[in-house]
Amino acid sequence: MQFGYTKQCLGHDTGQRHPETADRLHTIRQGLQRHHSVVYRDPEPSTLESVGRIHDPRYVQNLKSFCENGGGDWDADTVASEATWGAALASSGLAEWAALTALGGADGRDTPFALGRPPGHHAVSDNAMGFCFFNNAAVAAQSALDQAADRVAIFDWDVHHGNGTQDLFFDRGDVFYASIHETGLYPGTGARSETGRDAGEGTTLNVPLPAGADDPEFLHAVETVIVPALVQFDPDLLIVSAGFDAHRDDPISRMRLSTEGYAVMTDQLRRLDVPTGYILEGGYGLDTLAEGVEIVHETFDGRDPVAPDGDPDEDIVELSDTLRDEFDLG
Repeated sequence: MQFGYTKQCLGHDTGQRHPETADRLHTIRQGLQRHHSVVYRDPEPSTLESVGRIHDPRYVQNLKSFCENGGGDWDADTVASEATWGAALASSGLAEWAALTALGGADGRDTPFALGRPPGHHAVSDNAMGFCFFNNAAVAAQSALDQAADRVAIFDWDVHHGNGTQDLFFDRGDVFYASIHETGLYPGTGARSETGRDAGEGTTLNVPLPAGADDPEFLHAVETVIVPALVQFDPDLLIVSAGFDAHRDDPISRMRLSTEGYAVMTDQLRRLDVPTGYILEGGYGLDTLAEGVEIVHETFDGRDPVAPDGDPDEDIVELSDTLRDEFDLG
């Protein structure tokens, strides 16, 4: 597995008390040192043209000026420094690299993982929010569509709903967005009823799970709803917005997914045999974040995951059955 990484992403300074810090990347890199098959790439940052295909040019210029003037609190959660501008472009560039490499770029078909920060899935067209400045997955999807793909799917397994990614493609039929997330958590979007609009009707799939959902609930929903929906959409490329904050030891959420649960989800996606690129989103327990990235790598490197014991809660089975009916998944 190839990993995209650049030191430029370390310069984004959020302060000592913010959960999204450069320590996240340091810890991931330390964990990956245990693996001999890790390869790092340092691709070019996104251009203003590529982020401008997703974001309002006025917002892009406002962000640039804000950072050049020293940054500060963009909102209550989202902090910028002078170096955030370069880091955001670098993080977006890593995501573009992951998408195009997965499609079979210069390095051939592979499963790349973009280790960038700041994350991206909350960023909307004209605003930053939720620690995010550029919507990395959206920029990557658009780059793939512009160059080599007709249809792109994005599966967001971060514990928070990716409101920005959903909004950006809500009325488009060429991008399928699926999210599994904790219901009621920030930013409060991602209801089951949000399924797309106009040409995008039926290309947004939300699976909101209650706080405390465990491995059986997550894996049942992915196996019976998410995977069949991805198969039905038949994308040329799958992008995974890979947050690891649904882990049972993450300090930000109340979900109960285990490291092995992430391995099983990864294996379910790997078996689709669709070109796939991973893009780092959240994950704020440093050890579990590193373990999550490692288990994705190990799964693609040939490790067989062990499905955790237990049956899903009846409410999750009912939700999955309802979604299968609503999306005509058979």
